[in-house]
Amino acid sequence: MVSAWYYMESEESGQAKHQYTPNKPVSLDQLSTIGVLHWTFNPDTELDKVDELSKERKYVSRDVINISRDTLPNYDEKLKTFHTEHLHDDEEIRYILEGSGYFDIRDVEDKWIRIHCLKGDLIILPAGSYHRFILDDTDYIKAMRLFKEDPVWTPINRPEADNHKIRLEYVQTLNKKTARPLDDDDEEEEEDTARGCACCLNR
Repeated sequence: MVSAWYYMESEESGQAKHQYTPNKPVSLDQLSTIGVLHWTFNPDTELDKVDELSKERKYVSRDVINISRDTLPNYDEKLKTFHTEHLHDDEEIRYILEGSGYFDIRDVEDKWIRIHCLKGDLIILPAGSYHRFILDDTDYIKAMRLFKEDPVWTPINRPEADNHKIRLEYVQTLNKKTARPLDDDDEEEEEDTARGCACCLNR
């Protein structure tokens, strides 16, 4: 089962937990407000449920990636690429078959949330969301990658992606989710809130 918390910047390796003391946990409900979806299926007995979900969400292609120093060519370069802040035109879907790792995603205030995924976790990061991936201290993960079209992994890095169409659509969706009815006296506060929610566009 995934666990998530707000990421604390420090000089530690990116593969460390980067937790505050005390920890600042993030619930699955909180993750859902920024578009992150999650399921847990046992890879040894429930692959049929992954197939059912794939059919329901129209994932037509898949592959499997092994990430470790022994299995991934150009390991250090690839890991650096994975851990560079980026987005995709489509959802990022990962089903963890073995091992574990961290997915980091920005919240509406542009703060990092770290999501720890273990064997059996299936996670979906929404199109247009800024995120990154890194192994944890086990140095190994085997994951199924699912796609709506032919397998492709094309990252668009920040800040080049700030004005990308899919990014603007994602931020607009977040702004709608966080909007609330305000009185006339609150108009100035509303403007400040909108700027804060879309701060990632002006970084």
